[in-house]
Amino acid sequence: MRIPLKSTAEGLALFGPQDKFMRLIESKTSAHLFSREAELVIHGEPAEVEWLEQLFDVLLQLIRSGLMLTERDVSYAVELAKEQKADQLLDLLRGEIATTQKGKPIRVKTIGQRHYVSTIRKKDIVFGIGPAGTGKTYLAVVLAVVALKEGQVKRIVLTRPAVEAGESLGFLPGDLQEKVDPYLRPLYDALNDVLGPEQVVKSLERGLIEIAPLAYMRGRTLDDSFIILDEAQNTTPEQMKMFLTRLGFGSKMVITGDVTQIDLPRGKNSGLVEAERILKSIEEIGIVHFTEQDVVRHSLVQKIIMAYSEQA
Repeated sequence: MRIPLKSTAEGLALFGPQDKFMRLIESKTSAHLFSREAELVIHGEPAEVEWLEQLFDVLLQLIRSGLMLTERDVSYAVELAKEQKADQLLDLLRGEIATTQKGKPIRVKTIGQRHYVSTIRKKDIVFGIGPAGTGKTYLAVVLAVVALKEGQVKRIVLTRPAVEAGESLGFLPGDLQEKVDPYLRPLYDALNDVLGPEQVVKSLERGLIEIAPLAYMRGRTLDDSFIILDEAQNTTPEQMKMFLTRLGFGSKMVITGDVTQIDLPRGKNSGLVEAERILKSIEEIGIVHFTEQDVVRHSLVQKIIMAYSEQA
């Protein structure tokens, strides 16, 4: 099987720095790959050659549309190609949901992420449940900023339960705000990425964005707001019910969490686990599950998560 390449530059983009992408692909197949002049040659069993042909066709289309491939993109493309689904990557990586403050496009990187984004757009309450590194919180914050910019909501409310992951809050120096900030840091990071630090400070001062511990939500009704509850596995059932019933008119809620990382004291049930069980039959509520395949951090993170889940 021979695949023609248009130029040396195209070959370099396809093979990756120091042929990194090519070595990655070779490690996943028994077929032999080598390049000759301006073409790529594949030798192997017909079934292997078939998915590799689809893989390279999709990767070349992405390169020709001006996309810079990453190791994560190539690795995910290989997984999809083995199931004859690599063409789905074209829609994923071409569509952007927003741009960062520096003008870099923000795109969904996996089919799970695309499902999550479309569910948030369609439904008023959405649960995003899955391992670390799947973009649950980041994408929710991006969509919240888009909704604010487009005038769909009047403010963004970001909250997390202040539960310590094996550390004690009491020992941290400073007042309540300073003690809470380390827990809310990931939310600030996502906001800074999309809006830029200056704009985040201005929005916080003007009340367009509110970042607060979950306890501050009690007794309020939140209208025309995009509300995100992060680390929801660490809510108690009472806190979760309190939070969900804050939903006001014109508002959206996204609840994110990882049920394998519950830091509640022994004997305390997770409000996220209970909410999923109780609410799964309500059609207007979206529940999206992420898997290891949706991890978009360093490829080692995916392997670490898989190793731990095998031990569980």
